[in-house]
Amino acid sequence: MADKMSDRELADTIKVINKAASSNEPASTMLTLMQPLKRAAPPSEDLLRSTKAGIVIGKLRSHANSDVKRLANEIVGKWKKHVEAEKARRQKGPGGSPMVKERSSSATAQGASPAPSSSSSAPFTGDPLLRKFENDNANINRTNDTARNNCIGLMYNGLAYRSQEPVENIVLKAVEIEKAAYDAYKLDSKRYKIKLRSLFQNLKHKNNVELGQKIMSGEISAERFVIMDSQELKSADLKKLEEDYEAENMKKAQVPMAEKSISDALTCGKCKQKKVSYSQAQTRSADEPMTTFCECTVCGNRWKFS
Repeated sequence: MADKMSDRELADTIKVINKAASSNEPASTMLTLMQPLKRAAPPSEDLLRSTKAGIVIGKLRSHANSDVKRLANEIVGKWKKHVEAEKARRQKGPGGSPMVKERSSSATAQGASPAPSSSSSAPFTGDPLLRKFENDNANINRTNDTARNNCIGLMYNGLAYRSQEPVENIVLKAVEIEKAAYDAYKLDSKRYKIKLRSLFQNLKHKNNVELGQKIMSGEISAERFVIMDSQELKSADLKKLEEDYEAENMKKAQVPMAEKSISDALTCGKCKQKKVSYSQAQTRSADEPMTTFCECTVCGNRWKFS
């Protein structure tokens, strides 16, 4: 029989695996770190939740390396079977007869909301590229306003795309984001809807996978997310690409430089003289202002602005 990991051992193992995945460690390292999870007895559902083990290992099922992907699927599959078996045992009475209906009837009589099904709290196992609240059978009707519920659905679709997070986790995060946007823009319903559509498009952007991950992990709070501007929403890779593009255009613009004009409206920040020559060039995209290159004819100081 497989040995059971202690709570501390599991938590430490998951932290190390998560850090290795974030640092793009080689597949051989990932496989070595994951092997103890395969050999150990499955942990309880509560422990999987508290350590975020299901989330961390679940993400590795989309790893670029096929061996890492296969091992992650094996581990998650083993955990899922164990959790479902635990729930089945709890749902039976002392004599082995099911008690689900009795509890369900009692909850309904008291007007309580039904608890999420086991499938809604388990890691997603389908195609993450096809995820939508309709396909996931997610309940997005969390307010008394149809328009707001539709916006919750929109946020769910953006967060679920390319994600293997459980359905209920994504629903709760979508509700949190919609509520933050409603609080921030409730006096302007047009801005509220435009902002949520913009956030959805950024979540779905093919080069911005990390945005949804940061939202789900809590690295970016819902309150912060709904007020981020277009520059802040861009991925690090896209920002780097734009910086490289600007630098390349700047080099092209400077060699050769266009014929310079002399202006007395510009002041040199170094010698304070107003004998400044300047030229202009388009160094960024066409919808951005031109960059002005300045050179003081007195002290030779150079600077630029746009």
